[in-house]
Amino acid sequence: MLMVRKVIFYIKKTGEKPVETFLDTLSDKAAEKILWVLKILEELHPIPGQYYKKLDKDIWECRIKSGSNIYRLFGFFKGNDIILTHGMVKKTDKIPREEIERAEKMIEEYFSR
Repeated sequence: MLMVRKVIFYIKKTGEKPVETFLDTLSDKAAEKILWVLKILEELHPIPGQYYKKLDKDIWECRIKSGSNIYRLFGFFKGNDIILTHGMVKKTDKIPREEIERAEKMIEEYFSR
């Protein structure tokens, strides 16, 4: 079923855009694959589990594989929309706790404005 939701890149109080900064570090091919998956997140309901998974109470991860690399974008829901906080290249089986804490801080900052 086609449903419209927005995927929004978080902007810190400082004006920094962590997701855009992360995407700028990637190859064109990897960035294009990530943007394709983000389009799926915007249009499909329900979101396919292979692309978006709940990590804990409020934090979700967008999972993208491109070539031999696995990319993760962290985010949360605000209503029907998805706010993406930041990204990383996943190098181990477990998500580093500091990445989850980083997302938690951005969520806290977002709702304190």
